[in-house]
Amino acid sequence: MNIVKGDKVIVIAGRDKGKVGVVQKVDPKSNRVVVENVNVRKKHKKPTQQNTEGAIMDIYAPIDASNVMILDPKTKKPTRIGHKEVKGKKVRVTKASGTVL
Repeated sequence: MNIVKGDKVIVIAGRDKGKVGVVQKVDPKSNRVVVENVNVRKKHKKPTQQNTEGAIMDIYAPIDASNVMILDPKTKKPTRIGHKEVKGKKVRVTKASGTVL
């Protein structure tokens, strides 16, 4: 999986197609990512002694990593990711413009 926490991505498939957000969490085992303001769900919280009123909270549910693409910082368009060695370190580069991520 070429997506890491903090990457700016765009959703390319599904209900939220076209939305842009930052990756908050990555789960490589299940190949899923959590992106802010994408796949928002309602969570009902029961009243407790600490919180005497219940609440309806918005949570970000994970989506499959294949449904998102990284935004190229130069062109602001979705792009694929490649790997290159720069000064002895392996880095991620965008296929569209060759920008190092």
